[in-house]
This record gives sequence, structure tokens and C-alpha cells, in this order.
Amino acid sequence: MNLSSQGKRTLRGFVHFILIVIGIVWVYPFVWMITSSFKTNAEYIAKGYTFFPEKFQFDNFKRAWETANFSAYFLNSVIVSVFVVAIVVAVCAMTGYVLGRYRFPGRLLFISLITATMFMPKGYTIIPIYYLINLLGLNNTLAGIIVAEIGGAHVLFILLFTAHFSGIPKELEEAAEIDGSGFMRTFVQVMLPLSKPIIATTCILQFMWAWNSFLLPLIFTLNKPELRTLGVGMYQFVGENSVDWTGMAAAACISLLPIITVFILFQRYFVEGVAGSVKG
Repeated sequence: MNLSSQGKRTLRGFVHFILIVIGIVWVYPFVWMITSSFKTNAEYIAKGYTFFPEKFQFDNFKRAWETANFSAYFLNSVIVSVFVVAIVVAVCAMTGYVLGRYRFPGRLLFISLITATMFMPKGYTIIPIYYLINLLGLNNTLAGIIVAEIGGAHVLFILLFTAHFSGIPKELEEAAEIDGSGFMRTFVQVMLPLSKPIIATTCILQFMWAWNSFLLPLIFTLNKPELRTLGVGMYQFVGENSVDWTGMAAAACISLLPIITVFILFQRYFVEGVAGSVKG
């Protein structure tokens, strides 16, 4: 019995050791990027392998924020990401509510079709998206980026909402109908408040995707560089003959702050949403 317990402790310790090593390897590039943002370009090129800088340089952040125009790019990213998240949550929640609570002809076919779009490469749809945005007169505008980003089925979020709403007891809807609630009132006042974990999961993931988006903001701001988002703004550090590596590292640190903040604020609901979707 003692040998068995000792063996289990040894195995557990070995597993923990392996996980710690993997964790260090996984997080090292992120920490290295942060420390590199405090180096000079000369030190970065000559001693890029060193972990800590010889002297902490805060001018990289000032250069990224002011000289590289990241203050404007940051505001553009905030506007695009907030509107995209709000619209995607609203559309996916309503779609998931209908699919999860109602049975109608063609329901399974519809779910199958939108699920199939997950396997379509995004590059294949960029030409019709550009053509449509151009017809709407939204090219080279933030509105055009927002419309392009909210396009698509957003299958993952729709399926999450569908699975969540399908598991809510029918009696809640019936009680709301007895009180005189219609479709929208039941959805907004009864169903949505019960969906906080799924809403938080959708907000976090969609915010990350919209914030880090590169291809669509690049295409729809080619003629207006001042409308670039942070992802596209990284080009400011790439010159014809040189690259400002430490300035780029500082800019990357700035761009990561909102994502980390959003995740910290919604992490409890995010974990509940993921756990609930796996359980369902």
C-alpha cells in the first residue's frame, strides 16, 4: 500500500515537472517579447538571446505610441472591435435562440450548411466580400471593416447558443407567455440573462479575433493608412532597409493589453461557458 502511494506521488511529481517544462517553453516567447521591448535595437541585434536588457528603455513605447501613430490605430481597433462584438453577439444569440427552441422544416439542413462553412478558407471569400463592400460605398472606412468582420456564419458561437438555449426548461417560456411576453421580450428579458457564460465566451473570442484581424483591415484601408488597426499598423516598423524590432515589440505589448484586460474581466463567465458547452 505504501509503495503504491509512493509510486503515485512519484508519477504525479513527474507529470507536474513535464507540465512545468512545457509551460516555460510555451510562455518564454511572450516573456522574451516583453523584455525585448525595453532594449535598444543595437542590443537586440547584438545580444538578442539575452533575457534581460542591460538598461531598460521606455522610449520604445513612446515611439510606438506617438511616432508610429499607434494612438490612432488603437482607437480604430477599439471602435471596430466593440461594434463587431456587439453585432455578432446579438445576431448569434438570436440565431441560436431560434435554432435551440423551435423546430421548423429545414432546421437540420440549415445547421448543416452553416457548419459546412467552417471548412471554407477565408481567403476564398475575400473577393465577393470586397465587391460587396465596394458596392455599398464603404471601402476605405471603418464601417466597411466592421461589416466585413461581422459577415459569415460565426458557426462556433451559433452552436454554443443553440446548445445552451436548447437546455433551458420549457416552463420558463410558458410562464413568460402567460405573463403576456412576446417573442422579443421573452428573448431579451428571460433568455439572455441566463446566457451570461455563453455571451462572455463569445465576447472574449470574437474580441480577440477582431482585435488581431489583419487581412480585412489591410484590404479596406489600403488608400487610407490613418484608418489602420493595430494589426496592420505593425507595418509602420518595417522600412525599406531596416526593421524597428524593439519598437515592434513595444507595439505588440500595447496591443495585448486590451485582450488581457477583457479576459480578466470575463474569465469566470468564460470558464463557465466553455465547461457548459463541453458538458452539453
